[in-house]
Amino acid sequence: MLMARPLLPTYTPFPFPLVQGERDRVLDDAGRYYFDFYGGHCVCSTGHAHPHVAAAIARQATKLLFYSTAADIPVRHEAAEALIRFANSCGDPYLASVFFCNTGSEANENALKVAVKITGRYRFAAFDGGWHGRGMLPLSVTDDPKLSEAYAPFLVPCTRLKWNDDAQLDAFDFSQVAAVILEPIQSMAGVRVAAPSFLRKLREVTTAAGALLILDEVQTGMGRLGQPYAAGKYRVRPDLLTTAKGLASGVPMGALLMTAEIADSLKPGDLGSTFGGSPLACAALLATLDVIQEERLMARAVNAEAEIRRSLTGTCVTEIFGSGLLLGLRVPNRASALKQHLERRGILVGSSADPEILRLMPPLNLTDEAIAALAHAVREF
Repeated sequence: MLMARPLLPTYTPFPFPLVQGERDRVLDDAGRYYFDFYGGHCVCSTGHAHPHVAAAIARQATKLLFYSTAADIPVRHEAAEALIRFANSCGDPYLASVFFCNTGSEANENALKVAVKITGRYRFAAFDGGWHGRGMLPLSVTDDPKLSEAYAPFLVPCTRLKWNDDAQLDAFDFSQVAAVILEPIQSMAGVRVAAPSFLRKLREVTTAAGALLILDEVQTGMGRLGQPYAAGKYRVRPDLLTTAKGLASGVPMGALLMTAEIADSLKPGDLGSTFGGSPLACAALLATLDVIQEERLMARAVNAEAEIRRSLTGTCVTEIFGSGLLLGLRVPNRASALKQHLERRGILVGSSADPEILRLMPPLNLTDEAIAALAHAVREF
């Protein structure tokens, strides 16, 4: 007998429903609170139900809930200008224009399409361990065979390069490549950080070959590393930068940021999205940027990282990878057991493709209380 459910299962959920959230905690249907170090998969940048964000969403919902880009809407222009200012705030401005969409996968899809349109080339390069989304172009550059192999006939050519291998960058011919895409920190792969020298070398060789450089900052963006984006933190200028996840504190939103040269080469109709840049999402984005900057959440991410590293010293966590509040905890042979133990102690964390590494992707307004609870639970494991 068929037993299909009305809601198609996707991921295996937590063993309890969540019904409410507040700052860095979520509440299940039995009234139990959990410190949320998972952040809805790196999405809840300003925490759960931040009053400023919630109020902005409510105000916009009573004014204009939705209209497509067929209409000129002031809040959409305000959101684009604010995001460009934010992205350029830690160095010389070079990002000039933004295309709004709904997800990180859509942002990467459009970045790859733009690269093909501008260069006239039909090949990409990406890196082992990279994860860029479930659309067909993002799957083409994603290193996850269990997802992509069923669609092999539809995927475009992509060369897989070695992570942090400067010598391969020197040896590879990028002259036939439309774009190279990478995450500055490979989250799903186990929080693998790109070396600054590797990023600089990559910028050098792509520029020389006329290939575009795309930084996938879907998870590293919105101040999570202590800077608006990793591009600024590591002093590398991509041609295209993609962002999503915490962009609007949980309201679905993605964005593709680009240089003036690229924006000037595109004409109306080259990119499009019905729901991208909705008034509701734009209001949430503006409020999110307000909170990040006014509450100094980028500095908080740096301080919280230092406290997490200090408090987990000498525990079963043998190494900590990452930056700011995108961290990987290595727990040899016992990561899954520790994850279950933490859930029982009221703490949510994420797993990764590396079975020994758990991920922390909490709200940027993570409290000292939450960090202390995490340390206590890890020490009693």
